[in-house]
Amino acid sequence: PDKVLRRVYTRLEKLKQERDEFAAKIHERLRIIVAGGDGTAGWLLGVVCDLKLPHPPPIATVPLGTGNNLPFAFGWGKKNPGTDRNSVLSFLDQVTKAKEMKIDNWHILMRMRAPEEGPCDPIAPLELPHSLHAFHRVSSTDELNVEGCHTFRGGFWNYFSMGMDAQVSYAFHSERKLHPEKFKNQLVNQSTYAKLGCTQGWFAASIFHPASKNVAQLAKVKIMKKHGQWQDLHIPQSIRSIICLNLPSFSGGLNPWGTPNGRKKNERDLTAPYVDDGLLEVVGFRDAWHGLVLLSSKGHGTRLAQAHRIRFEFHKGAAEYTYMRIDGEPWKQPLPKDDDTVVVEISHLGQVNMLATQNCRSKSVNDVTSSSSTHHDGEEDDDNSDEEDSRYEGDEFRKFGAADTFRIPEEVDISHLS
Repeated sequence: PDKVLRRVYTRLEKLKQERDEFAAKIHERLRIIVAGGDGTAGWLLGVVCDLKLPHPPPIATVPLGTGNNLPFAFGWGKKNPGTDRNSVLSFLDQVTKAKEMKIDNWHILMRMRAPEEGPCDPIAPLELPHSLHAFHRVSSTDELNVEGCHTFRGGFWNYFSMGMDAQVSYAFHSERKLHPEKFKNQLVNQSTYAKLGCTQGWFAASIFHPASKNVAQLAKVKIMKKHGQWQDLHIPQSIRSIICLNLPSFSGGLNPWGTPNGRKKNERDLTAPYVDDGLLEVVGFRDAWHGLVLLSSKGHGTRLAQAHRIRFEFHKGAAEYTYMRIDGEPWKQPLPKDDDTVVVEISHLGQVNMLATQNCRSKSVNDVTSSSSTHHDGEEDDDNSDEEDSRYEGDEFRKFGAADTFRIPEEVDISHLS
């Protein structure tokens, strides 16, 4: 996609310089439609972000994956659409009528001291998926490189999660890579996912999941709500999975954050999950039974915080490894055996353009009607103290997403590319 987009935009720029009457109109009306799952959509978003195109095209998503969280969040549904002529024409008609929305994107950095023994690279299910091409080791010339350390960087649009939910996802993706012929039906995929949730012990986590692998035992977590001011985040001892949400859609369209009522908004400074406010919603879960509360209209996980940055610090001896996931793509992360720390830090990077239908579930801070949704009732599962909300301004990270070769250097005029 990087080569195609570069060629299209180069040609349009040249035609506009030649005063072609249609080039500007085509540029203005250009749209991208990506058909696939959340990983495929994330891959395309990364390419568009890294190319730094002049007036980049907004993106619509056809839900062809297992979770389809990203399409669902913007009103495109979560079931595989029909491929007959009428279905395709209907979808294209929706694209022409769709509204543009900006959504936040997030930079993720992982750094560890080069271990004396054992691996440290992320271990993906058999082969690296497209969206994790973004999560790569930085080169020795990268500004984030630190001598004696291994540093990885990447990005996401929907969520980052760690713990048992990522472990189940890892088992599913590994099985699908080994036996792709068994995973050609969305319903079969979802039922297999549910079975693996049982066999991996997610429904009986207190029995099968050792307490040493709970999030509070694995890592020290810090958040930043004001620029330059880190504070410790209390994680209840029973939390086995933690999710950092950008969009109000997880695990096939569920909303783990929900909508805090007026009292929670005032007491804990919690807001609705806007997709363009520069905030991540941080939610915890004890086990799969806890996750089932999301099936109720007002159910939600344990709301831990909203933050502009979050940092996980894994120390020696916590465990040999843990599981992590970015936008539906999981990996197994080895943890240090010697005296050092693995740091995973997530920070706000910028925004990209999406196309949304009239049934869009995502809310913008600029949406006048969204303020009325903050008065819904809901129960709170935790007792964190009040924290002041503020905008995190500025970031030293310049890019993420696709490989370096996908990015046009900022000093290069795209109209002069061949």
